[in-house]
Amino acid sequence: MQASVLKQVDVLVIGAGHAALCAAITARRHGASVLVLECAPRELRGGNSRHTRNIRCAHKAATDYVTGPYTGEEYWDDLLKVTAGRTNEALARMVIERSGGVIDWMMRQGVRFQPALSGTLGLSRTNAFFFGGGKTMMNALFHRAETLGVDILYDAQVTALEIAGGRCTGVSVSVEGEMHLISAPAIVVAAGGFEANIDWLKEGWGEAAENFLIRGTPYNTGGLLRILLDHGARPVGDADQCHAVPIDARSPKFDGGIATRVDCVTYSIMVNARAQRFYDEGEDIWPKRYAIWGRLVARQPGQIAYAIIDAKSQGLFMPTLYPAIEADSIRELAAKLELDADALEATVDAFNAAVQPGDFDAARLDGCHTRGIDPPKTNWARRLDTPPYCGYPLRPGITFTYLGVEVDERARVLFGAQKAPAGNVFAAGEIMAGNILGQGYVGGFGLLVGNVFGRIAGEEAARHAHA
Repeated sequence: MQASVLKQVDVLVIGAGHAALCAAITARRHGASVLVLECAPRELRGGNSRHTRNIRCAHKAATDYVTGPYTGEEYWDDLLKVTAGRTNEALARMVIERSGGVIDWMMRQGVRFQPALSGTLGLSRTNAFFFGGGKTMMNALFHRAETLGVDILYDAQVTALEIAGGRCTGVSVSVEGEMHLISAPAIVVAAGGFEANIDWLKEGWGEAAENFLIRGTPYNTGGLLRILLDHGARPVGDADQCHAVPIDARSPKFDGGIATRVDCVTYSIMVNARAQRFYDEGEDIWPKRYAIWGRLVARQPGQIAYAIIDAKSQGLFMPTLYPAIEADSIRELAAKLELDADALEATVDAFNAAVQPGDFDAARLDGCHTRGIDPPKTNWARRLDTPPYCGYPLRPGITFTYLGVEVDERARVLFGAQKAPAGNVFAAGEIMAGNILGQGYVGGFGLLVGNVFGRIAGEEAARHAHA
């Protein structure tokens, strides 16, 4: 049935997320025959990309989808700040430079964008949002690929690559319980990271990883990454670096998606299982700093934390999937959260006493701060004194991992101590994002890396296949 498409093709794409389809569509448009291998069933196709909702691109002026200019230099400064310099500057600048044409390219593939948003996200100037979200975006790309004649095989698990001298000569794939060995002149590996592989996460995080929740697909177990590393591909990034955000602790272990995120951190106090604050909640606006909080929570006892707000902060952030835990007093809230009531009350009292007068403004860095406590809160500090009081239990929500394979500007996988470019193996998306994201994150950037490197990989693979 499906296995009938297992035939000789010019370009074989492993994975079926955003980066993979960008590669497949581009390779097909450059005249190559293309087969996409997706390990998930059709109804769960698309990897983590189906959970996305926006993409960050540089642009010179406001458009129908963004409210103002966002220059390449500002983009670079934002990226440099969150990565603290742990990035390949040449590749990062290349991605940012090419970002200017990404939205037009996506629209030509049938992806639709919605008018610029206002309100709680703070991304209306920098990020364009998909009409219908990530799943609709991915469905448009699947439709375009199929229309162009790209073959897509689901429930197709790649188990091995035959690589010698930097060239892949065969791919072992299991389809409907049968093993097949196929080959192609060029291979694009866009099969995601290893965030759904708890044992691998433990290599970087230890037993704490057992308490992590995985926001995305359970199919990103890192099988292709491990195969490439075992064949001598150069690793890039660290096993404990990842895109991790605080999500509701009541979320499912896998595939909860973006809806599980809790965005009230900047307006809250964050306490750990000992009812103690552990970091400055007001360090920067949420879209620039939200991705540090998953790692911060992961370092707390039991890998759990609690965001505590009062009635004044309700309505300032995106609605949550799970309702807040409410109480009329801090002591009552502590009991409901199973925290020590004396400890939480002391923490709140100390915070309230440290809050300085200021002009609160949820839309900007307002300078409302504390004095005399550690850690401080440098913005949006207001007394917690207006019931009902609300708490959200939070755990680290892992989106994708940064350990991957090193690539060059042509998306070629590099092998060995000499950094020899592969003869016919290209990579795009999460599996190579660690080249640019050594740490930290800015919203919408991962999808941009996948788009730019997916299209580079697709074009290079098609050119190589026809050489």
